[in-house]
Amino acid sequence: MNVLNLLFTKDGLIYQIIKNKSVLEEKSYFVDEESPKDFISGKLEDALLKQRYDEISVVSALNHFTLMPEGFEDHDSGYDLIAFNAPVDKENEELMLSVNKKFKLQFYYTFPREFYNKIKDIAVPVKFNFSGEKFLNSINNKNNKEIHINLYHNQCEFFAISNKKIILYNNLDVNSEVDFLYFVMFTLSKIGFGINETYFYVYGETTENETFISELQKFVKNLKVVFDNIPNKNFILN
Repeated sequence: MNVLNLLFTKDGLIYQIIKNKSVLEEKSYFVDEESPKDFISGKLEDALLKQRYDEISVVSALNHFTLMPEGFEDHDSGYDLIAFNAPVDKENEELMLSVNKKFKLQFYYTFPREFYNKIKDIAVPVKFNFSGEKFLNSINNKNNKEIHINLYHNQCEFFAISNKKIILYNNLDVNSEVDFLYFVMFTLSKIGFGINETYFYVYGETTENETFISELQKFVKNLKVVFDNIPNKNFILN
């Protein structure tokens, strides 16, 4: 069985081709100052046409989202709810829904319609998901107060959890590791998480963001790096 995994971040695309659980190919592409306007779209098309797939799995880490309790059914208001967090372009963005049964939450998020149509046009089964839902589903909550941080290239998402309840979720562009460290500390003070009583768990691109982790270690008592995104192994929390 051939499976194509796609991860979209704010400035990049990572894809992985799997055959019978063995990784055949994995590549990352990120936009820079010299990239053409349709750079990511072109790389997506290349990945989709590389071979015939039996299934495609898509995870969006794009920070156009909102979080609602499970059972919320006013789907028509999804765009408007997302618009409180980020600009929404209804003409060019597809409204999507991901439900997390574990914590009884659901995410409304938008996904670029151009990418959505390219993927659907391949005419094989496709699973779409939001990175926050996938991340949350991988978390094993053990302590009273926890911060779970998933690091990407120039981006991160994190959950604050207290007594098995989600207190806060955010998905941020990270231009400066120091700025993100400040934001984490500021957030702790606002939600009443004491620095010594809170357990921190870090996932994802930990090697790329080692400055942030080393700085965080100076302030917090309980910190564990759960795993690094090792090429051909830990791909978007699989």
